[in-house]
Order: sequence, then structure tokens, then C-alpha cells
Amino acid sequence: MKIALIHDFLFEYAGSERVTEQILRAYPESDLHCLVDYLKPVQRGFIQQKPTRTSFIQKLPLLSRNPARYLPYVVPLLPLAVEQFDLSGYDLVLSSSHTAAKGVLTGPDQLHIAYIHSPMRYAWDLQSTYLNAGGIGKGLRGSLARLMLAYLRGWDARSANGVDVFLANSHFVARRIWKTYRREAAVIYPPVDTEAFPYQEQKEDYYVTVSRLVAYKRVDVIVSAFDSMPQKKLLVIGAGPEYRRLQTLCGPNVTLAGYQQDSNVRKALQKARGFIIAAEEDFGIAPVEAQACGTPVIAYHRGGVAETIQGLDQDQPTGLFFDRQDPQAVVEAVEQFERLAGEIAPAACRANALRFSPHRFIAQFREAVEQEWSLFQTRSLNWAYQSRLR
Repeated sequence: MKIALIHDFLFEYAGSERVTEQILRAYPESDLHCLVDYLKPVQRGFIQQKPTRTSFIQKLPLLSRNPARYLPYVVPLLPLAVEQFDLSGYDLVLSSSHTAAKGVLTGPDQLHIAYIHSPMRYAWDLQSTYLNAGGIGKGLRGSLARLMLAYLRGWDARSANGVDVFLANSHFVARRIWKTYRREAAVIYPPVDTEAFPYQEQKEDYYVTVSRLVAYKRVDVIVSAFDSMPQKKLLVIGAGPEYRRLQTLCGPNVTLAGYQQDSNVRKALQKARGFIIAAEEDFGIAPVEAQACGTPVIAYHRGGVAETIQGLDQDQPTGLFFDRQDPQAVVEAVEQFERLAGEIAPAACRANALRFSPHRFIAQFREAVEQEWSLFQTRSLNWAYQSRLR
């Protein structure tokens, strides 16, 4: 069986790349395709040093200089680019998609299984959030952006018809897949390298959040909350366009640490009294990493974190939730957490995090693929038999 694996972009090692890493471990014989690949030689370990087959977007000069900055400008080209891959020689096509990878073209004798991190958030339910954050919510630029996104939505919905089986990284994303494509999706939680985040029971007196500093992550809500709690310390780890604005919101009890090496992030998570997240995440890897360290989580009760954190109504709670994305809700949650801190055991946090290990992901992913391949072969035999009867 020849297998093709399609990934959106390769220029960093983030959540979707960790999934692709484990899919390659499950199926190391796969040929890897992606729209662009700007990984340096020292970064290629997680894809097993595999060569990649890229699209024409790879050759665009500005993109190679700064992929993160210029990718938004090539979004209109993504449908054309992903449809240029010739996959006719493969039996099984696996896509790991948060943008366009699921849109590859396949034939009736090929099985296409798409693992969806999220439908295109900027084209669907978060369109206004992204446009406003980019400063193009209004005016001519805003109108042109909305026209382009309308075209993308049409293509994205149509391309879903070429997927035989959808897999989702959370029940929250499975509901978004149903809303967007009207397709059912089984849930396989993504892998979290829990072994890289050792358990530590002794904590220090500060809170931490780890996030890209972009508008929809709502780090500003957390910072503003701690500005009204000057006796409590907050450490913010991450970089992004919101950094300067957050500086204007910070009191002396809030530290903006910027980008940090993995070792520093690990130490911060191990020692923190609690981890705080105010974003609506599709899954949310950082809260699971915090729990792996034995650190409880205070989270906005929407999205994937509602599935990865055991609330106070559970036998072994690992955190608690707040229901509004505003500073006062965070303040109330922190105060409740400190009143009930003894009810949340670090050991329970660690045990809960281990549910998301890479070994578990590989086993569940292989089981799903092999089951679907068996069903696909059976259907193919039935179609062939019925054709002969005609």
C-alpha cells in the first residue's frame, strides 16, 4: 500500500507539526507533501529527515524570507496550489489540515482520511476577529478581504466532498466540522509530549500563561485581571503582535517574558501555582503540558480545554473554569482557586495529562486508519461485483 501524507506548511514545530510527526511514526513509509517547506536541516528531525514534495508557492521569493509574515498574502493561491499535487499513484492519502491540505484531489480508488485541527478559522466563524485584529475590518481593504474569504469558504466547503473520512482533534472541532461541512468526525486527541514535562509537586507563588500574543488568544484579559490584583504575580511567555499593547496594560506584578526556550517554558510550568488560559482553543496543548508538570489550570470554559481539564465537579479535579472572557471573571476564578487549592492535587493533574501521550495517539490513529481501509476495500469489492452483474 502506497501512502501519501499531506501537511499544510513546514517552517516551525507547533501543534499541527507534532501530529504530523506522530503520523510519520505510525506510517514511516509515507511520502510527505506540503505547500511550503522552509525547515532548516537542524529542524528536520521530527519529520525523520524526509524529503518533501512542495507546491509552486515554495518558489515565491518574499515567502522564503519570512513565512509567518507573508503567508496571509498567498492564502488566495492555496486552493490552486494544493490541487496541483499528483497523488494518482497512492492507495491511501492522509492529510493533516488546518488550512488547505484536505483539499488535495483524489480518485474513486483512493481512500482519503483527513485529520482536521480546525476548519479555516479566519474564513468561517472567526472571520471578523481576524480582520479586526489585522486592522482591516472596515473600508476597501476589508471589503476585498471579505470577498477573498467568501471565495475560500466556497472552495473549502466543496473540497470537503473529496474527503472520505474526517478525524477531529477534539469534540469541539468535530462540532465545527459538522457546522461547516455537515460531516461526522471521530475524535482522536492530538499527541502531547508529556514526558518532556516532568512532574513537580512543589510550587512557587506565581501564575503563568504560555501563548502566541495575538488578539484572539485574549491574553489581554488575563493581564488586565492581574493588574487589579497587584498582590499576585503573573508570568506571560510568548511573542507576537500584541506584545507592545500588553506592555501598556502591565503593572509591576506582571512579567512579559517574550519568547523563551523550551527548557525555560518547562521550568516555568513546573514551578507555577497555576496556569491560566482565556482563549477559545481548538484543543490547547499548553494546558495539558502544565498538567503534566502537576500544575492546575484555570481556563475559559469553551473549546478543547473543556475536554482536557477535569473541573471541580469531577472526582479528581485538575482545574476550574470561568465563563466570560473578561478580567473580572478571571479575578473571581483566581480567588476561587486559592480558596479551593487543596482540593486540586498535582498528582491528579499529572495522571490526567498522561491520557494524551504520543503512544496513545499512534495506537488510536492506526486503529482508525486500518478500520477505514478495511471498510473501503469491502465497499470496493461490492462495487466491482455489482458492476459485473450489470
